[in-house]
Amino acid sequence: MEIGTPGAVGAQPLFTVPRRPGCGTMGKPIKLLANCFQVDIPKIDVYLYEVDIKPDKCPRRVNREVVDSMVQHFKVQIFGERRPVYDGKKSLYTADPIPVSTTGVDLEVTLPGEGKDRIFRVSIKFVSRVSWHLLHEVLTGRSMPELLPGLDLDKPLSTNPVHAVDVVLRHLPSMKYTPVGRSFFSAPEGYDHPLGGGREVWFGFHQSVRPAMWKMMLNIDVSATAFYKAQPVIQFMCEVLDIHNIDEQPRPLTDSHRVKFTKEIKDKLLTGLKVEVTHCGPMRRKYRVCNVTRRPASHQTFPLQLENGQTVECTVAQYFKQKYNLQLKYPHLPCLQVGQEQKHTYLPLEVCNIVAGQRCIKKLTDNQTSTMIKATARSAPDRQEEISKLVKNANYDADPFVQEFQFKVRDEMAHVTGRVLPAPMLQYGGRVEPSHFRLQTNRTVATPSHGVWDMRGKQFHTGVEIKMWAIACFAAQRQCREEVLKSFTDQLRKISKDAGMPIQGQPCFCKYAQGADSVEPMFRHLK
Repeated sequence: MEIGTPGAVGAQPLFTVPRRPGCGTMGKPIKLLANCFQVDIPKIDVYLYEVDIKPDKCPRRVNREVVDSMVQHFKVQIFGERRPVYDGKKSLYTADPIPVSTTGVDLEVTLPGEGKDRIFRVSIKFVSRVSWHLLHEVLTGRSMPELLPGLDLDKPLSTNPVHAVDVVLRHLPSMKYTPVGRSFFSAPEGYDHPLGGGREVWFGFHQSVRPAMWKMMLNIDVSATAFYKAQPVIQFMCEVLDIHNIDEQPRPLTDSHRVKFTKEIKDKLLTGLKVEVTHCGPMRRKYRVCNVTRRPASHQTFPLQLENGQTVECTVAQYFKQKYNLQLKYPHLPCLQVGQEQKHTYLPLEVCNIVAGQRCIKKLTDNQTSTMIKATARSAPDRQEEISKLVKNANYDADPFVQEFQFKVRDEMAHVTGRVLPAPMLQYGGRVEPSHFRLQTNRTVATPSHGVWDMRGKQFHTGVEIKMWAIACFAAQRQCREEVLKSFTDQLRKISKDAGMPIQGQPCFCKYAQGADSVEPMFRHLK
């Protein structure tokens, strides 16, 4: 295969792609199943349209709702029985052309909102045909891969036929589930995996389209990530602060507790979690948290404009009593400040719930990471069974958008042949011992068994000698006395010597650490 300057007929190739010299033969052949499922694609052209939505910079979820509403509302005038697929940004594909002029068409779409409807202006403009016939030619080796436009599945507008295939297969899952990257998640049903701190595990599936040898493959895998649990904010606060019974906490939060709670309910970019109110009946209006007040609801004031135009200072607790006849149960707790910070909108914790479906992008704690690993660990047979169930439940043959574009997704995993390579020989070190008139080194050679090896009775091949070392004890002195530390250091030196990595002398520093705050000063001292 030769690659030259694009568009230069008869130009000299820039370089020649080397051919594969052959296939490996070493090892024992083994039959394997890959979590890839063949996708049969028709040899047709599909039609790419550019979608521009105003106001822009809306989340993909909102964009999808706008396009879905547009297709339903303008079914008679434009779309008919067509089922377009949309990537949530700029690209919309149809199996048949839609009747729009060369300059495009401008439409108005209304989405029902909380309190008032939201109006969007959508323009649709034809871009080009996208050839799946060319994709077949490339996959079967009859055309060169460089004939395909550059593949970037996250590009706002792409004429690459692989991108079109990906959008078709992702359209319905994107509407049904919560997309995160290339994975889809749904709220827990029939299982419960709390992580603590107001977080829980959501299970889902990863899906991506990949060109393979002579065919297109759909890669499916199980996936899991952390979401914030949908629950009352009071309960969320209790989990974050490790409070077992809020009724036994009659005093306001301490400054340290308030700061910890604030850090959890909003991130560094001041885009906090979404909450919904419960004091307005069926209208569950949603807000985004921007801060947590320093003062409790009984003391937090805001400027209230009266009917006569006069402005007075009113506490949050007083306002909810007068406006909603709601006597706060926890007036000693702080309020959530929501919306724009300069507008002084305060909500008591007890009238707010965490909105479902909010992914936790903050780093998990060590305990949460350990819980996540335990919840997601699967053996290979269990993983295979779960993936097969995912494909069966997805029921691609019944997907109306897959049917629209005449796809066929096979429900059997791809069969491939692998090779089990022989394990490498491991050479350990050994003690240098005198033997008659020369020095002799007893080195051990071992073969790993089932991918593991045992260091007992062996030494490192090239061990280093540690001359400078220190000990910091994080246990309380009454739990770990000095004689216990002395015994530990003696055993450590003996084990390290037997392993061929001797630790010389006594530690240059040995102290009890007074909590996590003393770690950094301790390291600065050791430097």
